Amino acid sequence: MSSGQPWGEIAIIDTMMNYPDPSDEAGQHDNPLFAKRGAILAGGDPTGYMLAEMDRYKISTAVINLGPEGGAVERAVHNHTKRFVATYAVDPNRGMDAVRALEHAVKARGARAAYVKPALLTPQVPINDRLLYPVYAKCVELDIPVFVLTGVPGPRVPSAPQKVELIDDVCWYFPDLKFVMRHGGEPWEDMAVKLMVKWPNLYYSTSAFSPKYIPKAIVHYANTRGADKIMYAGYFPTLPLDRIFAELPQVPFREHVWPKFLRENAARLLKLA
Repeated sequence: MSSGQPWGEIAIIDTMMNYPDPSDEAGQHDNPLFAKRGAILAGGDPTGYMLAEMDRYKISTAVINLGPEGGAVERAVHNHTKRFVATYAVDPNRGMDAVRALEHAVKARGARAAYVKPALLTPQVPINDRLLYPVYAKCVELDIPVFVLTGVPGPRVPSAPQKVELIDDVCWYFPDLKFVMRHGGEPWEDMAVKLMVKWPNLYYSTSAFSPKYIPKAIVHYANTRGADKIMYAGYFPTLPLDRIFAELPQVPFREHVWPKFLRENAARLLKLA
């Protein structure tokens, strides 16, 4: 890790890590941006590997997706409650079954947030589609945030469902919904900033971005009026932590931004101590 880190001894919360699959030696084969990345050696211990990497870089807590009921990720979340916070990936094409599954995931399985991938669903569901409104309503009722992929996706699928401008409708209809943009929102990052200024409960995470590519508009916003809205996310193991933490000190955040970016905003949103 770089000795020039500007954030001191902050216990970092990473708002997007992926549970590594030791059998997935091909990595994200359907994603040309991350092909052949993200696998660990066959027969490896994903939980142990993940925790060791987190310890190495002072990541106290990782937000990971819950996966199938009773599966490896759910066991890891239950066995390491202080290290992992679970999201539940919702498929709104399932109608009320999706809403009931989200509630079950929160009340019985330990999930603390919802997760939506509009362009990667089959069929696709735009951010402001009526199919998602019952999901958003349930998030408000359960008082949990929803993490939503935004911007042009890496996989070769249409991008229109993830246009940032669609968030405007959602924030208007659900002003109490805590909505977190994932994956950068590019090429509509200026719109992302405009909407965060407008809507109090709209946030942005830096998932899937190598730190040197965090949009300049986002850095400027964090340094001026948006320090409470921007939060750190990597993309482990697809983006290795050694690369992320080698580049992170060069991000020109002002001193007051770092603790909020690396911990405080996510801790407040996820109700962590």
